[in-house]
Amino acid sequence: MEKLQAALDTARKTRSGVPKGRIATATSRRIAPGDGESLSVLWREIAPFDVDNSLLETNRIVSRAANSAAAPFDILRTKAILQMRQHGWKRLAITSPMPSSGKTTMACNLALGLGRQRDLRAILFDLDLRDPSVHEVLQVRPQASIGRVISGEVDFADQAMRFGDNIAVSMAQHAEVDPARLLLAEETAHVLDEIEARYRPDLMIFDLPSMLVNDDTRAFLKNADCALIVARANTTRYAQFDTCEREITEQTNVLGVVLNAYRHAGKGGD
Repeated sequence: MEKLQAALDTARKTRSGVPKGRIATATSRRIAPGDGESLSVLWREIAPFDVDNSLLETNRIVSRAANSAAAPFDILRTKAILQMRQHGWKRLAITSPMPSSGKTTMACNLALGLGRQRDLRAILFDLDLRDPSVHEVLQVRPQASIGRVISGEVDFADQAMRFGDNIAVSMAQHAEVDPARLLLAEETAHVLDEIEARYRPDLMIFDLPSMLVNDDTRAFLKNADCALIVARANTTRYAQFDTCEREITEQTNVLGVVLNAYRHAGKGGD
C-alpha cells in the first residue's frame, strides 16, 4: 500500500497537466429546479423494490444495516459526502482501470449506505452498458432498460425503482449494442439535467465501465463532477492506474482512490 501511495504522489508531482479548476463540472450546467412539485410525492411514485438480506450478503452488499462489515463503506460514504459538499459537487462517477476490481459492488454498497442517511436522497445509475450487473447484484429487473431513459424514449419515473424511501436505482435490462453513442450524446446530458432538476438528489452515482477496456467512460465523464477510482490489490498494475487517473483528470476531478481486496498480514494483526 505504501509503495502504491508513494508512486502516486511522485506521478502527481511530475505530471504536467492543465491546472486544477480548468474543468467545467456538471454543477455549472445544471438547470433550475422545477416548480412546486412535492419531492416526497415524486419519490413515492417511483416503484419500490426490496432485496432479501441473505441475497445481498451473498453478493457482498453489506451496507444496508450499520455493522462492522458496513464500516468501511460508511467511512467512504462520509468522506465522499463531505468532500463533494465542500466543492458543490453532486455527480460521482465510479470506475476502475480494468474489470473485476469491484466497482459495481462498491457503487451498490455506497448507495445502500446512503439509504441509512434519511436526510439525503441518492440515485444510482448503471451505465456499464456493455456488461451491466447492478440488476444481477440486486436481483431486480426493471420494466425498461436504462438505455431507453438516457435516450429520452422512456421517462425516468416509469423506469427507475426505489429502495427504501430515499434511494432510486436506474438499471439496465441487457447490454447495449453501441453504448458509447448513448453516453456521448447530448440527449443524455439533457436527460440527466432534467432528472436532477426534478428529483433534486443530494448525490447521483454512476457505475461506469472500466476505463481502459473501451471508450464508454471517456464518452460520459463530461457529465460527472468527480470520479472515484477502484483499484484491486495484487491485480491492478501501477501503469494501468496511472493511465486511468491521467485520463480521468483530463475530463473531471478525481475524488479519491479505493484499494479493494487489500489483505494486511502484519504481526499481531496490526
